[in-house]
Amino acid sequence: MKKCPFWLFMSALLFSAAGWANASTPDVMEIIRQSDEVRSPNKPFRYTVTVLEYKSGNTEQASKQVLDVSMRFMKPENGAQADARSLVRFVYPPRDKGKVMLSDWYDLWFYTPELRRPIPISRQQRLLGQISNGDVIVTNFEFAYNSQLQGETPCGKKTCYKLELERKSPEVTYPKVVYLVEKDSDYRPYKASYYSLDNKLIKDVLYQDYKPVLGKERPTKIIVKDARSSGYSVMEYSDIRLESLPESHFTKEYIQRGGN
Repeated sequence: MKKCPFWLFMSALLFSAAGWANASTPDVMEIIRQSDEVRSPNKPFRYTVTVLEYKSGNTEQASKQVLDVSMRFMKPENGAQADARSLVRFVYPPRDKGKVMLSDWYDLWFYTPELRRPIPISRQQRLLGQISNGDVIVTNFEFAYNSQLQGETPCGKKTCYKLELERKSPEVTYPKVVYLVEKDSDYRPYKASYYSLDNKLIKDVLYQDYKPVLGKERPTKIIVKDARSSGYSVMEYSDIRLESLPESHFTKEYIQRGGN
């Protein structure tokens, strides 16, 4: 029997392995797209988020804030254009009633009845505890970041895809994100670690308490841990529902009229 040359055997083996890897590993953009869909449906929706702050070493909450959030977080589909806008109404504490925050892609405005007009604010500005203004608004990872698959890593009792995300423009709040997405699921987000320009960890975000919401298992609790302190904050989501939200509601003129 004629022997197969060693180099031909190795080439066949390598191409076979590469083909197996490509078949078993999903496209990185598919992972990002599907995990974005888990965090936010591709339709206008509304929800209540309760923000709780916990100080270092304490199990009792130090402060509480309740927000009513409307979202138009949509990717292009069936000819419709992409959209990334949100409207945040302050519900609790009572002294904050009437305050409104508007996000239009990367621009953010704040309005209170004491102001003559909405003013621009930073997404990185603290809202409560470890929560910044930008944290209460869903980030569209697919549009905001370039992504690379770095392999797989254990995450709790499961295995996650490990992705490294680099922002596409300076308008995006965080330069780099290390993102863990569960492998054997509907690409459920597990953890996102946000980094500064000099590659220092800023905070960890953990996605927890998955429940059936709007036809898909979605996180109903997010824990935010600041890398510079041992305190943490929790965002609890409730009353999540689809709602008809016209584009006219997501304007500075609308929030100046109260945004209700």
